[in-house]
Amino acid sequence: MGVSVLQIFPDASRSGCIETEKLHKRIMNLDAVQCGMFTVDCDSYYTTAQTGGGVRKMHIVHNTETPATTYAILDTGSKQVTLSADYLFDLMLPRLDHMYQSKKNLKIESKGAKYEVGDFVVKIGTVTMSGHYKGILVEVEYLPSVTPALCWSLMREFMQSFMGSCVKPTVPPYLQNKFHDVHTPQDTVQQYVEKFNEFREGPTFTGATPSAPSS
Repeated sequence: MGVSVLQIFPDASRSGCIETEKLHKRIMNLDAVQCGMFTVDCDSYYTTAQTGGGVRKMHIVHNTETPATTYAILDTGSKQVTLSADYLFDLMLPRLDHMYQSKKNLKIESKGAKYEVGDFVVKIGTVTMSGHYKGILVEVEYLPSVTPALCWSLMREFMQSFMGSCVKPTVPPYLQNKFHDVHTPQDTVQQYVEKFNEFREGPTFTGATPSAPSS
């Protein structure tokens, strides 16, 4: 586990197919080797009216990179607390329905192909919400380091090499807040929740959802 950063890749075609294929070709031109598939999904729950104290959220996240773990992110509005639990935690959710309830059509996932390029792992994900295409999300992980401050410049240069100007020179806000801390799987999951919320607030496209190349 190294340092991971997530980047939304703009989709001018609003279909997914053209831009996703473009990314696959660009990463392959860097001598990348496809090493499988990945999926990260998120279902969000909201506090019921009976609990009081304002609306709070609980995001339940699964990542195929850590298949035995369920992540629960409690969002109070002012801060987030991430809990890591056994996958059986999902079976407890029905017992919490008096406190948290899931809203329909809010489940979202990023799914696609995973590549290895030297010390980097790149995951090009197609984001869908309730079966509708929302956009493209790329995760880049730099394996040799666990501290963002020691590798951000290198990661930024690598990301710009195949994603171009959509990768800003400044450090993303999430990494900036933990620039000198040890990066953990929980940090990656929190970034996914952050980006998923951006997609939920954005438009839904009706074009064809692309399928990732088989490994």
